[in-house]
Amino acid sequence: MTDTIVGASQGSAGDAQQMRIAERVTMQRALNLALEHELDSDPQVLVFGEDVGRLGGVFRVTDGLQQKFGEDRVFDTPLAEAGIAGISVGLAMNGFRPVAEMQFDGFSYPAVDQIVNQLARMRARSRGVFGMPVTVRVPSFGGIRAPEHHGESMESLYAHVPGLKVVSPSTPHDAYHLLRQAVSDPDPVIFMEPKSRYWHRGDVGAEPASDDLYSARVVRPGRHATLVTWGAMVARCLQAAEFAQEDGVELEVLDLRWLKPIDEAALAESVSRTRRAVVVHEAPLTAGLGAEVGALIGEHCFADLKAPVLRVTGWDVPYPSGELEDEYIPSVDRILDGVQRVLEYRRG
Repeated sequence: MTDTIVGASQGSAGDAQQMRIAERVTMQRALNLALEHELDSDPQVLVFGEDVGRLGGVFRVTDGLQQKFGEDRVFDTPLAEAGIAGISVGLAMNGFRPVAEMQFDGFSYPAVDQIVNQLARMRARSRGVFGMPVTVRVPSFGGIRAPEHHGESMESLYAHVPGLKVVSPSTPHDAYHLLRQAVSDPDPVIFMEPKSRYWHRGDVGAEPASDDLYSARVVRPGRHATLVTWGAMVARCLQAAEFAQEDGVELEVLDLRWLKPIDEAALAESVSRTRRAVVVHEAPLTAGLGAEVGALIGEHCFADLKAPVLRVTGWDVPYPSGELEDEYIPSVDRILDGVQRVLEYRRG
């Protein structure tokens, strides 16, 4: 199927009924369009990282951008993640809006020193003199059976750092709009792109799914329990909800999208209504972001809960490579088992 880039769908009377940026494009292409539009609209935006220029990135997210905007705006860097993060800090201090790519999530560990001690703190350290409008793009999570160090789930690490914002899209539409929001944000944003969803297609509308910045999104309404998730696990939870529907169980799927800050109001509204919650993520269980989500649910919804908040996560082992990923990443069966446990829970 050929990607179609359109301006609007026209009604019979000739009036635009629904504006669209693109129809049936992959998430990879939606991210590419977002970067293209940011580069085109703001001359201070720069895109750089390992192989993002001539090659167009390992996942081709930056394909064609160097040819269109030149080597001064889209450029390759040495294989030095700490240097990439450090360059971002210096550029931001001089008025640019850097968009830096960490080629794979596991490769960003060497850059943690710069990200935590410089990027996240510079606004506070300078008492607001230096803003840090930096977006760090991180191809994240598993699902592609990559080698070791090429699949991680690092959201809790970055969400724990004051000064950083963290976001992860689950659809082409959200990928486009959330990336543009991230690039425009005055603070540094860790943008976690689910690798396993790069080639899944969807429409990209001209308007965000919500007018509220940093908002979560109910992607499937339900009444018996809420599945709280983000990134690649949104699609997995939707699969689980389809199977549950066959047994008459209506599961609500809440895509947090922004992992720092978390949309506490949307989280509380959903769980207060369904009165049960299962948090699903790829990261290990211990000290994962699901623990923070569970604590927030307890603070806001304690009186409404019919069962303890349950977590379905990766195991407390190093992220595996190859086929072992299949045993590590939460499966539909494991998610449904969690749902069954909260539905059958009885106090006392």
